[in-house]
Amino acid sequence: MEFVPAPAVHRVLCADCGTPIVPNSANLCVACLRNSVDITEGIPKQASVSYCRNCERFLSPPSTWTIAQPESKELLAICLKKLKGLNKVRLTDAHFIWTEPHSKRLRISLTIQKEVLTNTILEQVFEIEYLVQYGQCPDCAKLAAKNTWKALVQVRQKVPHKRTFLFLEQLILKHGAQKDTISVKEVKDGLDFFYAQRSHAQKMVEFLNGVVPVRSKASEQLLSTDTHTNTANFKYTYSVEIIPICKDDLVCIPPKLARQLSNISPLTICVRVGNSLHLLDPATLQVCELTAPVYWRAPFESLASVTDLVEFTVLDVEPTGTTRGKWVLADAQVALSGAFRSHAAEDAMDYESALATQIFHTRTHLGGILQPGDAAMGYFLTNANYNSDDFAALPAHRVPDIVLVKKAYPNRRKKNKPRAWKLRSMAKEAGEEGETGGGRGVVGRMGGRDAKKVEEDYELFLREIEEDEELRGAVNLYRAKDVKMGAGSGLAGGKTRRRPQHAMDVDDAAMQEDVVPEAAPEAAGEDGEEEEEEPDFPEVKLDELLEDFDEMTLEEA
Repeated sequence: MEFVPAPAVHRVLCADCGTPIVPNSANLCVACLRNSVDITEGIPKQASVSYCRNCERFLSPPSTWTIAQPESKELLAICLKKLKGLNKVRLTDAHFIWTEPHSKRLRISLTIQKEVLTNTILEQVFEIEYLVQYGQCPDCAKLAAKNTWKALVQVRQKVPHKRTFLFLEQLILKHGAQKDTISVKEVKDGLDFFYAQRSHAQKMVEFLNGVVPVRSKASEQLLSTDTHTNTANFKYTYSVEIIPICKDDLVCIPPKLARQLSNISPLTICVRVGNSLHLLDPATLQVCELTAPVYWRAPFESLASVTDLVEFTVLDVEPTGTTRGKWVLADAQVALSGAFRSHAAEDAMDYESALATQIFHTRTHLGGILQPGDAAMGYFLTNANYNSDDFAALPAHRVPDIVLVKKAYPNRRKKNKPRAWKLRSMAKEAGEEGETGGGRGVVGRMGGRDAKKVEEDYELFLREIEEDEELRGAVNLYRAKDVKMGAGSGLAGGKTRRRPQHAMDVDDAAMQEDVVPEAAPEAAGEDGEEEEEEPDFPEVKLDELLEDFDEMTLEEA
């Protein structure tokens, strides 16, 4: 086999440094060519990006504000848009270089190519440093400034509690009706929603008309006018008033209106509140629907609310056979809770002891869920005095002694178990955590005695969610991260062990020694035995809970 030598490679000397190189059109080596020709000329090595700290968005030229995570593709695209001269070169690679998160600096490494001479392409890698400049986007500027709103929606309900607005807040969050709101403010009897455009306020009013019974009124105020162009600047205000009747309220319908509503008995219970009121006669299971226009023609107030409920003990239940949906008509015998106990009547007056030991006969719609020995909440009409002409005009034989409203779970409530679920809230003021904040949101900001009252209303609202499956379907429940699912979760199948409020995490043996004696007096009955929980307590199932994403903000909703 004959050896064939490789063809000789002709080399020339570099014109600047004299290094042997392969001949090219410039007769320069790569190092001398890079020193003589700079392909990064015209591309700035320092730039700045605008960042809004309130909404955590970056300015994408020319006027778009975009949410971008650190070292993300979106942020890289925003940074490259700020560079001039990239259209004259070929960009082959771009990536971030790590910097301290609090340094307010972004460093990017770019790799570009450019043809400098005939058939000579030069590649170069260089760095660009960006300064993050804090500022405010137009939306946050409107939020921070005063009197920049265009339309206002005033929602009011003249009741002594805030449970309606707690429920309304959850409906707004579930349907995303708060996405156009620039500010929310709590006032004495309701909430104020501020908007930058009139159409956004009109959408909110339409949403409220669809979920709660309301009446609305619109007004406008002239701010400025231009006679030359025939244009004017207005501020619009929409007043929305919610019917002052809530779920489980005792209602006495005026006789004329009761005859119009299929001749229903005037003494009814409000069992559901949607865009209309659903009233139930517990003695006959007759149901009527009261729409907002019909109510506002002859408005009336409720006789009593859930704060006036009295706890009773069910002695006997006998269903009559009449049913309507989930309601079962039954004759019940009840007594006041704690009746027939010797210590309960020691210091009582004669008439009080007579009522405490008296057995009341009533007809109820809860025959399907009540059993002898259960506790039930109801209105004690025999011992009540209502300032209502319609109620005073009712015949005495049509007014029952007791009106039962719902079943109670006193043994479970004594346990004070932590809930494994939580609700979101609308946090729209500075210093708050956003939608996933742990506070009460827009309700309960007035402070003082109102804050304590809202806490009580919030606990009652959470209990209503637990006990009413239909109400749970109308709101979004989120899994609580700080509560273990197996112990103290309140979920079906979970076991709970009581522990002090500020107890340390120790072993099980120490916990049994320290905690059991302390919890015994609270959970013990008359004979010293621990009271058992109600077996039919409505548990919140795990599949009803949603995962909570803290990175979700109002702008993304």
